[in-house]
Amino acid sequence: MDLLTRLNKKPILIAPGVFDALTALLAERAGFEALYLSGASISYSSLGLPDRAYTGLENVVHALGKIRQRTSLPIICDADNGYGNEENVNFTVRILEQNGAAAIQLEDQVSPKRCGHLSGKEVVEPNEMVLKIKAAISARKNALIIARTDALAIEGVDSAIERAMLYTDAGADMIFIESPRNIEEVKRIGSEIKTLKMLNIVEGGKTPLISAAKAEGMGYNLVIYPGSAIRIISKSVYEVFAELKSQGTTEGLLDRMFNFNELQKILET
Repeated sequence: MDLLTRLNKKPILIAPGVFDALTALLAERAGFEALYLSGASISYSSLGLPDRAYTGLENVVHALGKIRQRTSLPIICDADNGYGNEENVNFTVRILEQNGAAAIQLEDQVSPKRCGHLSGKEVVEPNEMVLKIKAAISARKNALIIARTDALAIEGVDSAIERAMLYTDAGADMIFIESPRNIEEVKRIGSEIKTLKMLNIVEGGKTPLISAAKAEGMGYNLVIYPGSAIRIISKSVYEVFAELKSQGTTEGLLDRMFNFNELQKILET
């Protein structure tokens, strides 16, 4: 089943955020049907830096290629703002699709972009994003184009919905309005946007935690958890290192890790 067909079926599609071949493989073993390649998680894991435009297309292509070698699951790829103007977007879409992206997400932030759940964001004029979407549509062969707007935090929910409708008219296959601030905004977006819709869940972010089932009931087709894995990994690794430093052994941590043979079994399957 291709990604578009699956998005049009129930239950809602859940895509966990991955950032390398191992996290992708673990997500597949856990039974997920699709993956979300998170630009933020790439920045955290490969550079040790926040999601503030430190990564570029080369970083994403590298991670995407490694992941595609280890899984056949559809990969929804975060491509920030396309890394430039519509000409850059054309190239971005072509290279990401060639490396295995089933869907490519583009946002309407200015450069340098910032994480959608940070303050201080700015957005381009709607017509500039429309040109980028059209460039993406002309470049893609089969990949879905997801249009994200960050206007809600800057211009309000009315403006974000207006942009979403413009982006739909430009040809976007799915709409992603970033950072609704309460349940009412989540519901309104789900009700007023008539095309495929995506919801982003960020633990500790601006959007309230909503279960996948509730998101489906509000009209969403896809819910992503882009940073859940990297946040858990970061805390767990810190705790492992702290205990090793204080105790001089990992003996008390064995029940919290795959042992050598268990991990080998996962990797060799």
